[in-house]
Amino acid sequence: MFKKLDKLITKAFIGPFIAVFFLTLLVLVMQFFWLWIDEFVGKGLSAGVVFEFIGYQSVALVPLALPLAVLLSSLMTFGNLGESMELVAVKSSGVSLLRFMQPLLIVSIFICGIAFLFSNYIIPVAVLKSQTLLADIVWAKPAFDIKEGVFYDKIDGFAIKIGKKESDSLVYDVIIYEKGPNNLQDNFVIAKSGIMRTTGNKRFLEFDLKDGWRYQERGDRFNNNTDYIRIGFKEYSKQFDLSSLGLRQRSSDTVTNNNQRMQSMRQLSKTIDSLENDAKRNSEKVKQDVFSVFAFSRYLDSGYKKPDISKLPVVKNFDLLLPDSARMVINQKAVTLISSTTLNGEIAYSDYLIKQRDIRLHKIEWHKKITLSCACLVLFLIGAPLGSIIRKGGIGTPMVVAVFLFMFFFFFNTTGEKYVKEDVLTSFWGMWMATLILVPVGIFLTYKAMHDSNLFNKEFYFRIWKIVKKFYDRN
Repeated sequence: MFKKLDKLITKAFIGPFIAVFFLTLLVLVMQFFWLWIDEFVGKGLSAGVVFEFIGYQSVALVPLALPLAVLLSSLMTFGNLGESMELVAVKSSGVSLLRFMQPLLIVSIFICGIAFLFSNYIIPVAVLKSQTLLADIVWAKPAFDIKEGVFYDKIDGFAIKIGKKESDSLVYDVIIYEKGPNNLQDNFVIAKSGIMRTTGNKRFLEFDLKDGWRYQERGDRFNNNTDYIRIGFKEYSKQFDLSSLGLRQRSSDTVTNNNQRMQSMRQLSKTIDSLENDAKRNSEKVKQDVFSVFAFSRYLDSGYKKPDISKLPVVKNFDLLLPDSARMVINQKAVTLISSTTLNGEIAYSDYLIKQRDIRLHKIEWHKKITLSCACLVLFLIGAPLGSIIRKGGIGTPMVVAVFLFMFFFFFNTTGEKYVKEDVLTSFWGMWMATLILVPVGIFLTYKAMHDSNLFNKEFYFRIWKIVKKFYDRN
């Protein structure tokens, strides 16, 4: 009897799960693709490149689609069984709800394992491939990476702004700002239109501009006389060296493999260990950098002991120790030392913050591979008892409830990740926040479902309201 019930509940779950999973994955992919559609369409990219990029992104979204699919399919399964009174018949035969949920619990654990394998082994490769492909697209077609109305500053020494783009090369309202170290003043090139393309060897980005002006200032910091030059042109050519982008014609996967999202848990553990050891060694480096301007810095590690201040003569005013001719020089040296120390301290502190943030980002990715996998099991423990309480099948009510619960989970998961990035919470408490909040909710709903709760019964709340109203009227 139990074997037949196991087959019944498993078959009732598998069908909706597969359908909901692919539907959810399609929605997530379309949401991602909608953000990039303006950049993909009309840029001369082949259909193969576009579908390859979408395929990589689809793989990366699988761990996010699985929890929502488990939640919605469990709600639909138990809602359908409750609506058709099959769940009541099972309970009346002496089979508890926990025993009835057991086969789907095993299936959910199996799905958790699949989600973990995707997160740990497949997604890092997919993210690496997609970033490499995106880099190749940017290299071959720079117009893909240059947004309309936004300054593009990835080319050293220049900032480029384009008002409007048409096709892969035709641009309008072009502004080029030269910001190289040798340009003490601002130099601008403004043109109404132009053609943007890369050279045959993919080394330079060329602009053939039309109908514009070049504004240039000539002068130096030691001379107040500055020449202002304005040159009008009908046609003007400008080349930009693309070697600063660090890309090749067909990038190797090793070009962009240093991101934490492109590493497995084993690689992340090694990287975190290396970063923490480097942060520990940073204290010695800070001691050398910050105190290097002082003469006593050479004695810091030599067992030097400072003199006993009590044995020194008492001086009421520091100026009494110095002749008038030396006071100004010493004051200037003191100001210089203080400025240098302050600057070195700010640089050291900034470097410390960068190292700590890098460690937190790697720990976030390490925990995320587990939390997104466990989310399948946690959301099943919420969806199954909630479906048996609601007793509504189909796609209507379960869809609304599932989306609301998943938004609840996603909100706390995103909030916890943000707190970890801002160093408000540790990586463990931040990344497991959503799970720690939802597990008690799942236990509570399971308890209510096992005792035939009236949690979603309108008549139950109506009776409570009548009792409260009667008590209020009497008092």
